[in-house]
Parts: sequence; C-alpha cells; structure tokens
Amino acid sequence: MANLKELETDVLIVGAGNAALVAAEAAHDAGVKVTVLERAPRERRGGNSTFSGGLFRFAYKDFEQVKEILQDTPGIDFKDVEVEPYPTDMFYSDLMRVTEGLADPSLSELLVNKSQEVVAWMAHHGIDWELHLSHVAKVKGKYIWRSGTIPVAARGGGHGLQEMHFKHVESRAIDILYSTRALQLTQDSSGAADGALVSTPAGKRRIQSKAVILACGGFESNPEMRARYLGQNWDLVKVRGTRYNTGDGIKMATDIGAEPFGHWSGCHASVIDAEAAAVEAADETTRYSYPYSIMVNVNGERFVDEGEDFQVYTYAKTGRRILAQPAHIAYQIYDQKTLPLLRSNYQRSRPVTANTVEDLASGLGIEPARLRRTIDEFNKAVSPVAFDSSKRDGKCTTGLNPDKSNWASPIDSPPYQAYPVACGITFTYGGLKIDPQSAVLTADDTAIPGLWAAGELTGGFFYHNYPSGSGLMRGSITGYVAATEAVKYIKGR
Repeated sequence: MANLKELETDVLIVGAGNAALVAAEAAHDAGVKVTVLERAPRERRGGNSTFSGGLFRFAYKDFEQVKEILQDTPGIDFKDVEVEPYPTDMFYSDLMRVTEGLADPSLSELLVNKSQEVVAWMAHHGIDWELHLSHVAKVKGKYIWRSGTIPVAARGGGHGLQEMHFKHVESRAIDILYSTRALQLTQDSSGAADGALVSTPAGKRRIQSKAVILACGGFESNPEMRARYLGQNWDLVKVRGTRYNTGDGIKMATDIGAEPFGHWSGCHASVIDAEAAAVEAADETTRYSYPYSIMVNVNGERFVDEGEDFQVYTYAKTGRRILAQPAHIAYQIYDQKTLPLLRSNYQRSRPVTANTVEDLASGLGIEPARLRRTIDEFNKAVSPVAFDSSKRDGKCTTGLNPDKSNWASPIDSPPYQAYPVACGITFTYGGLKIDPQSAVLTADDTAIPGLWAAGELTGGFFYHNYPSGSGLMRGSITGYVAATEAVKYIKGR
C-alpha cells in the first residue's frame, strides 16, 4: 500500500458499493485521478449492493427500449416477452404514492428522469442486464411484466453487479484502498472539503484531494443509531446488508456543517427468514411471496393486508409491521393451491408442515383454537372473484380487520406450510441534504464546496416505504451526477 501521508488524488470516493463505483468510473472517464476507499477488507468488499437482488427500477416507453440494454436470458425467447410500458410519469406517481407524498420533488424528478439514461450508461460500462424472472407473470405461453414490476436486473444479482463493477474499475487501474476507514473530512482555509483523515492497518493517515464524494451507506448496521433514530427494538433487528454501514459518512459530513435531511425514523424494513443471520443475511433469505399467504403473529392473528399491492410496493414496509408484533415474529401460511407460487429461495427454509390447522398451530406454538378461528373467518370472507396471480386480481375479503385486497385464496387444501419470518433492515432513509447536482448542503441550502454525496446516505428520496429497485437506481444516478459535478468543479478551479 502507498504511504497515505503522501497520497494525493483528484477525486476521493468514500465507499465501494454501486453508487461509489459508478462515481469512480464516471470521474475516471472525465480524465481525473480517482481513489476509492473501502472500509471492508477485499473479501467483504462491495457494500450493501453485494447483498441486494441487483434490481433497477427505471422508466421506459416499451420493451424495445428495454431490449437495448438486455443480454440474452437463458430459456426465454424475446418473441415470447411482453413488458408493459413504464413511463416517467408512472414512476413519479409510484414514488409519491408509496412515500405518502413526502419524497422531495426535485430529487424525485432527478431519479425518474435520469433513470433510463444511467441504466444505458451502465450497460456500456461493464454491467450486463438480464430479464428478472421473479416478477414475471406467465400467461398463455407469454412472459409478462406488468407496469411497475421490475423486468431487468444485473446478471448474477447484487454479487454479480458488484463483481462486474470491480472488474471494470480494476481494468482502468482505478486505485481501491481496502481496510481503509474514513474518520474525518478535512477542509482548506476557505472551508472547501479537501480530503480525509483515514484509518488503515498501518495507522492513521491523511489523503489530500480536490473533491470528495461520500458514498458509504446509511447507519443500518449501527444498533445504537438505529435505536436512537428508528425507535424501540430497532437495535434488535436483523441486518440484511453489510456490517460496515455504520453512519460514518453522515457523521463526518454533519461535523462540518452538512444538514441532516429526510425520514430519520424510517428505513427499508423487509420480510426475512426468522432464522437468517443477524447481520449480512444473504438476499436468498428474503421471504417475499407473502401476498399469496395469510400472515399471522404468535397469537394466531392476522395483522396486515398481505395483498395490498404487488410485493414490489409493500415489502419494504412490511418488516416494520412484523417488528411491532409480539416476539417480533410472524408466520406466512400457505396451502397446496398457493405453494407453487413461492419463490425458489423458500426451498432453503425449514417450514412447519401439517395436515390440519390444529397440528400446524401446535408446530408453531400458537393456540390451536385461535388459529382455527382466524383461518375459518378468513375463508368465509373471501370473495368469489377468480384468483389471478399475474395481476391485481381484486379477489379480496370483506368484513375482516384487516381485509386482504388481492389474491385472497381460502386456506383449505392441506398439507399446509408455515414459514417463520422477521424484520430485516436493508438501509435507512434519513441522511444528508443534497441538491439535484448531488452537492451536500448546509442548513441554509448552501453547497459545501468540494463535497458531494451519493447512494444510501442521501436523504429526501424515500419516506415510510419505497418502490422496489429504486434504491440501486438512486445510487447509480447520484453517483454519476456527483462525479460529473465534481469533475466540473475541479476543472473550473
């Protein structure tokens, strides 16, 4: 490793996830020297992006526009594919709907309007895209993606995404310093960010730079900050992503006057296998087929509208509902009619299986009469509308609290299976205030010279909930914009 006391660079990027590496590639393209700091050792590199599903939500006019970035997908002929349009106004509407109208309008427009451009840019910068089959509906021999579902993912999921990024970055000889944690931002006499004090295996060092881009995630792996900002029992949840996202970038920036912004008591809280690891739980531990289940707590009571919408619009808030239940656990119950709809990763679970509701309840530790009553009430409340998993089918219940809005199928075909699930935090919503140029702002909305932010530590994009695939998309866009603006700043000095 170089002597960091003497290290100088043009753009210093803190973090090595998707947002950071997009920024590194974009800055390098513009002809400046780039240095990336990765707090993790090389074998744990890649941030939260490695633990993601590699899904990107972007706007497109039709399948022809999607095909422009796609590689072949094994087993699927594009002639058999139908992708419903997802225009920018629908993307914007979805974002506002699920965030209860609180998403910052200017940042939302940035996310929506630049999404297709940046996905195409990534396709020319080492990222292979393929059709994402978890969201497909198979209807009369056709593979159909409804508007708002995600038709495209990075090949190999989050791990594949990051390996492609690193391969592309390394082919350009961009410096990545592993096991290097940024501790403090430094400033010149004018107040401009000009580098960072870092901790390395060899000790503390200083890196001098002309611009700094913070892209090192939120505070989801910091139990103390989770309890302080998210509330009671959030220090107990499982962490889906990297152990290294502990709020460093947010704290360093606020220490020099950056304004905290966004939903600080909110986070991406999804449904995860109750037996998943406490931290760095793999994407395979997600349990997202719940729209076809009934979900009950340890008292055998339903507590959420499982079929409110497609999973892509509800999964990031449903974990919070599970955390609020007794013992912070719930059970997804399926019968033989709905078991075929489960995603493949359920095969890695250990479900409780039984031929009667009473035996199922006993296996789960639920009072049998209570679960029997819940299921009987549910079955009687189901409407006669035809079940159709390919769309919002309107097959609902009536008279329950809560009712189920879609995909309400009676639980009456044994043997039954129940999957224990818990809350898994992916990333936090509160972060730094930025403008549409990704510049970090102070309390009076003045940009801190030389400082930009990208990815999960940017606030204002998501409140209460988020549409699936927009997190990675936010990271790529803010990384690209931050790098572009940082290079303009450097060349204009």
